Amino acid sequence: MLSPLAKRSLSRAQWLALVPVALVFGPLLPGLFWALAPVLDGVVWRDLWLDAQWPQALRATLVSSVLGSALALGLAMLLATWHYPGALWRTLQRRLPLLLALPHAAFAVGLFFLLAPSGWLARLIAQLLQWSSPPDWITVQDPYGLSLALALALKESWFLLWVLAALLGEQPVRRQMVVARTLGYSRAQAWRLILWPQLLPRLGWPLAAVLAYGLSVVDMAIILGPNTPPTLAVLVWRWLTDPDAALQARGSAASLVLLALLLLAAALAHGLWHGRQRRRPDPDGLRQVTAARPWFKLPMPLFLTGYAVLAVLLLWSLAETWFFPALWPDSLSWASWRTADWAPFRTTLWLAAAVSLLCLPAALVWLEWGPQRYNAVLYLPLIVPAMPLVAAQYAALLKLQLDGTALGLVWSHLLWVLPYMVLTLVGAYRAFDARLLVSARVLGCTRLQACLRVKWPLLVRPILATFAVGFAVSVAQYLPTLFAGAGRFVTVTTEAVALSAGGNRRVLAVQALLQIALPVAAFALAAWLPHGLARHRKGLR
Repeated sequence: MLSPLAKRSLSRAQWLALVPVALVFGPLLPGLFWALAPVLDGVVWRDLWLDAQWPQALRATLVSSVLGSALALGLAMLLATWHYPGALWRTLQRRLPLLLALPHAAFAVGLFFLLAPSGWLARLIAQLLQWSSPPDWITVQDPYGLSLALALALKESWFLLWVLAALLGEQPVRRQMVVARTLGYSRAQAWRLILWPQLLPRLGWPLAAVLAYGLSVVDMAIILGPNTPPTLAVLVWRWLTDPDAALQARGSAASLVLLALLLLAAALAHGLWHGRQRRRPDPDGLRQVTAARPWFKLPMPLFLTGYAVLAVLLLWSLAETWFFPALWPDSLSWASWRTADWAPFRTTLWLAAAVSLLCLPAALVWLEWGPQRYNAVLYLPLIVPAMPLVAAQYAALLKLQLDGTALGLVWSHLLWVLPYMVLTLVGAYRAFDARLLVSARVLGCTRLQACLRVKWPLLVRPILATFAVGFAVSVAQYLPTLFAGAGRFVTVTTEAVALSAGGNRRVLAVQALLQIALPVAAFALAAWLPHGLARHRKGLR
């Protein structure tokens, strides 16, 4: 039993763990009130309902987000069913970090260069069909947001595969697959009868995060369309940044609609899953003939899409003249790089570094001393559409007169970076052998000394990976930078989205590549540093 002094010290440690979390989340509560108070007026909802852009924007949002999320889940499920366990699955796991490091905006820019009227896809078809000008069928409006749905499906399938890889790495799952195959069940039967009924419920929260992102994404929607009218998230962004108070109130009401759509979709998916489970017949014990694996290797197109995005961005950044239908630029030059504006890169670098350095100790202290039963509250920004939260942040910054300041900008990023870092590190933290910490305490170390000398050095690899994840998340932030920065801070993400509206493609490609270079460098550093730190410590390698 703990002594009163130990209880007081434990309580004090918990309070210290809660302080950084309270500083990040605390101002959101009054901010939500200030931002959403105007929606209590029924006139605001009437004006929203009568707005001419509302029905089509809602339709494009539903199609792009739901279709993109469903396709992402389908791709991840197909890949796991066909290739786990196997060499191709291990190859996929090794390549996932590079694909995940691609920021959403940069990926959207590269995909636009592939699918645009004068993009690589059209140029390739032009070589076969002898076209001399870009085809008209590509320039047709995309009112349903199908291009956006495709981009979301490809990008978010990598995230779901990362989550699946972590779940499939657990020992019971591997043993269940081996037992099922030993008993004569085919691969498809083992997945359908045993693994998916266990794994799909655990994919619920990641899938909710994917759908929430699809509902509220702005940067990818601006780059890939639709434009007239845009998706509901882009419409909300325009309304919230309008000087007219009535339009701002309409934007606040529409942001609540995004949240309601997420809750409705979650309730519907939950009901359908449980209804299907109740009606699912018991296994009949019949073994099916093991089907041959498909000759078509699904991971290849996913890898090639990511590599094609990087290749086309690099080519456009070096191209001098590149007329349709040529597959290759007429000449290459470093002129775009020599004349590039490096100010957004420097701003992004210091901002992401500051945010990650602030969040890393906060995540470590929370995981060590914080009340872990509140982790779900910490993850809310990941599974809630960003628009209401960004509006709340902006309202709080306006009241505190911190909008357009570096402090306000850093704080606005913390809300998304801290949950991601905690989520990334929590698995390794729970898997740590607690006996090592007990041994250090027995030898006279305090808990903080034991963490500094034993626990955290042994966790250096996942800690550095967590830092890289936080850095990449900060680099990719678009809405918080726009609102909190008040136009005074330009990052590579905001610059790339602004240039996508009609700027020079070469300059756009340079900024998109700079956006990619930052998280890739962070992940490379996180992979290299442990080897240097563990030169004389074989157990840490």
